[in-house]
Amino acid sequence: MGEKKQKPGWKELPEGDVIEGGGTAREFKTGDWRSERPIHIPEKCIHCLTCWIYCPDSSVITKDGKFVAFDYNYCKGCGICAHECPVKGKAIKMIPEKEAKKNEKVCQKQI
Repeated sequence: MGEKKQKPGWKELPEGDVIEGGGTAREFKTGDWRSERPIHIPEKCIHCLTCWIYCPDSSVITKDGKFVAFDYNYCKGCGICAHECPVKGKAIKMIPEKEAKKNEKVCQKQI
């Protein structure tokens, strides 16, 4: 039998909150399990980027100070972006994921 490796004592542990070789969400697409999806309504959007500020998943894509799209690979559908949108009538609407996927299939058939 092999030798049992001894774990380091508290004196050998690094100081502070160090995560060596920690993972990142970019390695794992976490948007597959959401039940609702944010939909952007461009004609209502004022590009204030409040959605970008509040998104906990960094799923709001911007370019040149304007909203471009949602990164659905990482969006978990929490709805914070829609809730925080300051526009009357909201520029972001949450819809059921099943409805969104159904609409995607219809659009793909038309192409």
